[in-house]
Amino acid sequence: QVQVAESGGGSVQAGGSLNLSCTASGYPYLRSCLTWFRQAPGKERELVATVEREGRARYSDSVKGRFIVSEDNAKDSLFLEMNSLKPEDTGLYSCAAGIYCVSGVCSCWRQEYTSWGTGTQVTVSS
Repeated sequence: QVQVAESGGGSVQAGGSLNLSCTASGYPYLRSCLTWFRQAPGKERELVATVEREGRARYSDSVKGRFIVSEDNAKDSLFLEMNSLKPEDTGLYSCAAGIYCVSGVCSCWRQEYTSWGTGTQVTVSS
């Protein structure tokens, strides 16, 4: 069983910054991927950022250039540095953990994950 926990959310004014952390524990092969998602009220959950196994960071177009994703050497934790925050960045940010290859496709940039944290709220006011 993999356990995932997020921290670092809060409230900030537009233009500000926040740093999120995600820590996963449990069976290592079940947390080969750690990925950030977010969900705004009334909207579907969307991919935000991840680090592929070869080390390449990937971002949604809406956060590219403003957010920076990184992981620790042990790959137990994933971090999200959020800069130049906008009101539309408001939402519940969740971290997911899972294996690298699903249904023959090997990528952390996907919707399907087996283990989720409860999320941390980010609120950006104008």
